Amino acid sequence: MTSSSLDELPSAAETLTSQIPSDTAPIDPIPSSNDDVEAVGEKRKRDDDEKTTNLESSTPSPWFKTSLCSYFRRQGSCSHGAACKYAHGENELLQKPDNTWDPTSERGKKAKMMSDSAVKEEEEVGDVMFTEEMMDDNDGGGDGGVHDLSLSKCLVHLPTKWQSDDLKTFLREQGVEYKFAKKRRGMMVGFLTFENAEQLKNGVEILEGKNVNNKSLKIADVLPRTFDKNGAKNPAAKLKSAREAVTPLADLSYADQLEQKKASIAQMLKKLTRNARKACPNGKSLPEWVLQSREIGGLSCKLEGIIESPLVNGYRNKCEFSTGYSVEGKLTVGFMLGNFSAGVTAVEEAVNCPNISKLACRYASIFQSFLEKSRLPVWNRFKSCGFWRQLTVREGSKPGVVSSDEDADSRIAEVMLMVQVCTTDTDEAEVATEFEEMAKAFAEGARASSPPLPLTVLVVQDHVGISNVAPPDCPLRLLPIPVSDNGTHQDQSTNVLTEARIHDHINNLRFSISPTAFFQVNTCAAEKLYSLAGDWADLGPDTLLFDVCCGTGTIGLTLAHRVGMVIGIEMNASAVSDAERNAKINGISNCKFICSKACAEDVMSSLLTEYLDVSETEEAKPPSDDLDKQNSSAEEISNSEVQNNEQKDSSSSEPERSAKPQFKNVVAIVDPPRPGLHPDVIKALRTHPRLKTLVYISCNPETLVANAIELCTPSFEKTGQENKGYRRQSRMGTAALARHRAKKMPASEPFKPVKAMAVDLFPHTDHCEMVMLLNR
Repeated sequence: MTSSSLDELPSAAETLTSQIPSDTAPIDPIPSSNDDVEAVGEKRKRDDDEKTTNLESSTPSPWFKTSLCSYFRRQGSCSHGAACKYAHGENELLQKPDNTWDPTSERGKKAKMMSDSAVKEEEEVGDVMFTEEMMDDNDGGGDGGVHDLSLSKCLVHLPTKWQSDDLKTFLREQGVEYKFAKKRRGMMVGFLTFENAEQLKNGVEILEGKNVNNKSLKIADVLPRTFDKNGAKNPAAKLKSAREAVTPLADLSYADQLEQKKASIAQMLKKLTRNARKACPNGKSLPEWVLQSREIGGLSCKLEGIIESPLVNGYRNKCEFSTGYSVEGKLTVGFMLGNFSAGVTAVEEAVNCPNISKLACRYASIFQSFLEKSRLPVWNRFKSCGFWRQLTVREGSKPGVVSSDEDADSRIAEVMLMVQVCTTDTDEAEVATEFEEMAKAFAEGARASSPPLPLTVLVVQDHVGISNVAPPDCPLRLLPIPVSDNGTHQDQSTNVLTEARIHDHINNLRFSISPTAFFQVNTCAAEKLYSLAGDWADLGPDTLLFDVCCGTGTIGLTLAHRVGMVIGIEMNASAVSDAERNAKINGISNCKFICSKACAEDVMSSLLTEYLDVSETEEAKPPSDDLDKQNSSAEEISNSEVQNNEQKDSSSSEPERSAKPQFKNVVAIVDPPRPGLHPDVIKALRTHPRLKTLVYISCNPETLVANAIELCTPSFEKTGQENKGYRRQSRMGTAALARHRAKKMPASEPFKPVKAMAVDLFPHTDHCEMVMLLNR
């Protein structure tokens, strides 16, 4: 390169000099030689090999546009313009020479997340609880279940939808020779046996690290079965108790449990701050609550503390016992020791599980004794066949009774037993006989206990799915409970019950509970939870309270005396029916419950128009082209209310419609299931300007963080444009997905976290409820 080429460079040097702030020390002018020049300015420093420019070459640096411009990201503009060596946005960003991305970019974050996930999966391989038991080939073909463990391996991270044929096809495509291969649908693990050591070595070399559906295949050893053919324990096998699986914190003092859970909630609040910072639009200042988080250790809001449970032991009013076989091969009614997808099917009795009542354990023992004599098999999770699947014990407590841990069972007044079965390919007459004998066994066992156990309802649920989680519309069958004649001691059937229901009490209100209805499992702690939500919501006589995801109406009904009107919104029709029944039982008239699968935004819009002060709503009147849509939703809701109240006198409903009260204050309390709020519900809550206060109750703080990102971050100016061409990654976390959805949020005022509280509804476990107050 000749010296004439250097004559073209002064303009660039002058530009660089002009961009240096006045308070910065001047730099030497660019020499006329071929020396390397290091740019100095507002940009962060790079390593020498990254930022050194060779003036002898006209070829751009391999690091050009491979990092995001920090000044552009903070201010939304950069004085360097197109000449800037850094990328102004994701579209300009290029991959680095080492095939990596800027770690602060979206692609860099995705790559790091996938890498971290892969590392986590690799660490979890050693915790896989598999035994050679699953390799028993009892469904035709094979070698009768005889396998050499030294020549057998587990293949981890296979697609759960695969079956044995899919695994064998995959092995043939990879050129792997083997003797035996087995894979069950719904599991992430398959089993493989080789003919000899050479086949084993070659197979491991081919399969280890192989990419299958974006997951790296791992090879793990097959653990020996926990019992031999004669029933003797194998000392080489790993054993796990139900206490360790169900109550992992039981060996800690309750004070230490509370501290551990409080620290976990604090981490969730820090996670919200970090993700909210990332979700904020470029060019906009960060929300005030994000900036103030530095003063409270990075928390998104102040953590008020943790509320302990009044009952620490035996607090659960609902227990689901699985049927199966223990690690010793004994038929057992108890708890599974792990997830089926991880290959764990062993069931152990609920021994020394402090969260379970003695009454529930006693009924599980009675059911286990009956199954040992039953002519019908228990459910086989590997083959997805069998009859007896699960026993659910639900308890109803006496009103106003808060017992100590020692006599917790004394508060139980009613008991419902629900037995889940699968009647596929069974004889109706045989099934009827089994049900009759089962009812007799439960009745006799309850009477033989000291003191006698209450037994109010016995119902059977017929479910044909692979998982024990049954849909809400699963068929139910109410069974008569034999009673004993005091004189003859002969069993006589009674059919006095026409509905399968028991009752429980919260804050001196009586709640009717159907077999599949949701009800907090810790009644005493739920009273504190709902009282806290009411205190934070700033309720009053002029308040319209939205109880979103209301279920059977427990939150709205317990707070109805503190507000002017409660509107419960729920998608489950049976839950709405229970809520209306509960309102009638307790004589509460200022509650309405709506079952609607329509757009939540339209439903809430029509309700706000109907019940809010007209003078106040003029400020937030919707566009004219949306009125027809909202009016049609209001008509749909009115029709739903009429259908749900057919028993009410029609003459009394007309005056009620013509003189509906108007309210000035709007508050929402949400208590969603573990997956969190639906995006349509989040949008409805966020875009209604009259809604100023929101109390979020969460049984899964991870989803609360995700929902809060959408509720509490500023809107983008051009909604929907930032995610153009975006496709969700299969391993994207809930928080990352929420950040992308936040970009599509219509222009609206965001909420801000005010304070949070942890409430321990689940002592001895690592789960904890979280309550957060949001306002704007």
